[in-house]
Amino acid sequence: MKHKLNIADAITASRIVFAVFVLISSTFSIQFYTFYIIAGLTDMIDGWLARKLNLKSSFGARIDTIADFIFVIVVLTKVFPIIYVPTWLWGWVIIIAFIKLTNLVSSLVVSHRIIPIHTLMNKVTGVMLFLLPFGIDRGSWQALTIAAIVTCSVATIAAIQEGCFIRAGKEIE
Repeated sequence: MKHKLNIADAITASRIVFAVFVLISSTFSIQFYTFYIIAGLTDMIDGWLARKLNLKSSFGARIDTIADFIFVIVVLTKVFPIIYVPTWLWGWVIIIAFIKLTNLVSSLVVSHRIIPIHTLMNKVTGVMLFLLPFGIDRGSWQALTIAAIVTCSVATIAAIQEGCFIRAGKEIE
């Protein structure tokens, strides 16, 4: 069935465009932060608008997940080469990614489709990840390490919770 693009889906899709602008901007420049903030705002308002205008759809949830993934990969591609990330933190990030990938496979096995899970913990993780770049070039490495530990802790809990919901067959918006 063909899906008609609505305003919420268009806002979500614009996050991919802003991610490209982030990619071509100098890291931590005014342009980088401008496009970064705009992309973040699209992530905050698309779901709210879809619920408010009764425009929720499985297509919208899927494109949101795809846009989030692209945005995260772009930001990581820009930021990680510039900062020092200890090996133990890389390991933790890989474990979280493995849990998330396992969740994706589980959703395909359990439901024969990708189930986007938007729990409160996933949203908190998203906000924490979104705020990290603002402290990288200004803050101390100790403060950044503490922020990374807290963020990875929340992300780990969120990923495990997401897996529990998927295996229980629950969808959370």
